[in-house]
Amino acid sequence: MLTRIGDALGVWTPRRSGGDPLAMIRAGWTQLVGLDVARAAQPVAIANESLVVLTNSSAWSHQLMFLEPRILRGIHELVPAAGVERLRFRVGTIRSRPGGPIAPRTAVRDGKTAAALPPPRDPADALARFRSVVMIARAAHAARGGGFCTDCAAPVARAVQRCVPCADWARSLLEARCRRLLFEAPWLRPQDVLDTLPGLDAAAYDGIRRQLLRSWWDEMKLARKRAELPRPVAPDRARLRKIASSYVLLETKLDPNRLEMESPVRRNALGDLYDFIRSVERNEPLPG
Repeated sequence: MLTRIGDALGVWTPRRSGGDPLAMIRAGWTQLVGLDVARAAQPVAIANESLVVLTNSSAWSHQLMFLEPRILRGIHELVPAAGVERLRFRVGTIRSRPGGPIAPRTAVRDGKTAAALPPPRDPADALARFRSVVMIARAAHAARGGGFCTDCAAPVARAVQRCVPCADWARSLLEARCRRLLFEAPWLRPQDVLDTLPGLDAAAYDGIRRQLLRSWWDEMKLARKRAELPRPVAPDRARLRKIASSYVLLETKLDPNRLEMESPVRRNALGDLYDFIRSVERNEPLPG
């Protein structure tokens, strides 16, 4: 028995990689939010990490704001590369999809198709139906042995604690704390940093350390270049002093109490930037 194209497309889910993110979100929108909501709200653009959703009325926009976290989680699972972090709602006219309007929804009970569900009475009714669909899907996921993210409650595989977006966010926070710690206390031993930041491994620490050293060096070098312009730009001396100090201590791993300002070790660490940094530290006029 042949399957109608409409029926086949109704259960199709776009792949997670490749293709236009907006087109992939639009293709999976009905599955994501439910048929009732899809009749009154459609994604139309992605701009500045925001998905622009066109709605039938301001009432729909207001109601959908309450479902924004759940819709965003669904988008992150459906199209991780879309880069959508928020929703923006705009009232307008919802155009029918190519081929005509969305077909009426039918209920399936005991393997038989029941009468088509009537259109929702109002946005609250449509959202209630949507929540019911979500709860049924979550119950089915749990029955199959799946789990839920400990941070946002999104469905995840068995024995997985966090979904990919939450895991990435937790990792970024941990790395940000490591960068801050190395800036404020660069003399700490690697093991001290790892003990202070549970979850951070040696490879991540080493990568962050190398990135900071490169970034600080480039910032000091740029400050010297700008100070030498025909119309020099005055550097932020307080920041440069702190960066130079953190750079030397993180590079040499020496005890700050044993490192002298004029020491050969410090001169070697700063290289050709040494004279410029010493002028900054002494509040001397800079060449320009």
